[in-house]
Amino acid sequence: MTVAAERAAERAVPRLDPRHYEPARVPYEVRRHAGTPDTLGVGRPGKVGLLELAFEKVAGRTELTGHYQKSPLQIMRPLYFDPARPDLAVTFLMSTGGGILQADRLRTDLHCGADTAVHLTTQAATKVYRMEHDYATQLVNLTAGPRAYVEYLPEPVIPFVDSRLYQRTVLTVDRDATVLAGETVLAGRLARGERNAYRVFASDLEVRRPGGELVALDTVRLEPAPTGGGGVTGPAVLAGHDVMSSLYVLSPLAPAGRIADVLHEAVADRDRSLLYGVSVLPQDSGAWLRLLGSDTRACAAAMRGAWDAVRRLLIGAPAPELRKT
Repeated sequence: MTVAAERAAERAVPRLDPRHYEPARVPYEVRRHAGTPDTLGVGRPGKVGLLELAFEKVAGRTELTGHYQKSPLQIMRPLYFDPARPDLAVTFLMSTGGGILQADRLRTDLHCGADTAVHLTTQAATKVYRMEHDYATQLVNLTAGPRAYVEYLPEPVIPFVDSRLYQRTVLTVDRDATVLAGETVLAGRLARGERNAYRVFASDLEVRRPGGELVALDTVRLEPAPTGGGGVTGPAVLAGHDVMSSLYVLSPLAPAGRIADVLHEAVADRDRSLLYGVSVLPQDSGAWLRLLGSDTRACAAAMRGAWDAVRRLLIGAPAPELRKT
């Protein structure tokens, strides 16, 4: 079944049907922790969070034209405060809960129509709490139509001790659209000295074309040893670092090689303790950056620098201040 056919089948499924909010496939590393919680179970009130947003260009500005939310996921109204792009709808994805709990099933669907300009971010870091039974999942489906410009840059994920999370992000990007997507995961509550004490953090990011063609797939599986700190600190994984960040840039507005060069230049002269790599994406569809570090501020500054640099290249505008504090 093609992705387009899968999406059509999904639209025929009621929102509160498990087939809608449960991942079609959960990696074994996470699935093996399945169980029956001694608190609220899967599908109970407050355990299924749904958010559906649709943006369209209306009278020269991007407007929110479709909105459905089910607690704990929600948004406030879009804001327009980027002086260089007054048409850009800045939207904060929010949660009424303090974080992700065992047996939570979260799904977010974001549709950005032709010629839209949207910035999507979270209001704070996503905390993944300790889990004694079962696991949690988070699905994000983002679609960018022709000539759309979309930034999806959520705050970091912080997996607490014994947490188990699978998140799947699917970017369906028109060949004429531009999407900047970021992902950051911390080793734990670093200020408490908690490092790699989670059970498993698993993430899949897919880039597809509207017809379903797979352009790129990035798979992350972090599964420390049972005592914590043993299975993810080697040179082929996190190399002893506490922060892993990625930035994916898909765009026809500049050659893929030029995008890669700009990403490289943006982080090359920063903190020497940072490890990073840059390469073009398949089909010359764009470029991506992966960065490792142990100083959260240095990593955040490097990611912002990369975002700012590639933004200036593609649309000639600097990164705005997001006013989260």
